[in-house]
Amino acid sequence: MAQDNTFLGTEKIGSLMFKLALPSVAAQMVNMLYNLVDRIYIGHIPEVGALAITGVGVCAPVIMLISAFASLVSMGGAPHASIAMGKGDQNTAEKIMGNCFGLLLAIAVLLTVFFSIYCRPLLLAFGASENTISFAVSYMQ
Repeated sequence: MAQDNTFLGTEKIGSLMFKLALPSVAAQMVNMLYNLVDRIYIGHIPEVGALAITGVGVCAPVIMLISAFASLVSMGGAPHASIAMGKGDQNTAEKIMGNCFGLLLAIAVLLTVFFSIYCRPLLLAFGASENTISFAVSYMQ
């Protein structure tokens, strides 16, 4: 089944912005709600909720670092693929996206190995205490 993408070059920019921004905003809202609900449940764990939520909070810089690598590849590859698609060169666009996917997989493996080995020292460097480190390591794993 062939997909018709000509609307990207023919519709008004305002309507395109609305059509394409809506899924992005929805995805960000779902991500935010996931984090919010996750923290609500963790914070309500009897007796250890406060320590557990602190342990989770210490993980934020590590999670941001991982997200930064994903953004690095996606924000670099997507415009190049879009340019190739705009030129009508579907094969080059597919190669670019395939290379980005492969690079993301390689980065994911490297970061997984790195954070598996250095999880505890990194979390301690980001402010975990001896009371919260076990919760932070559990959350990261």
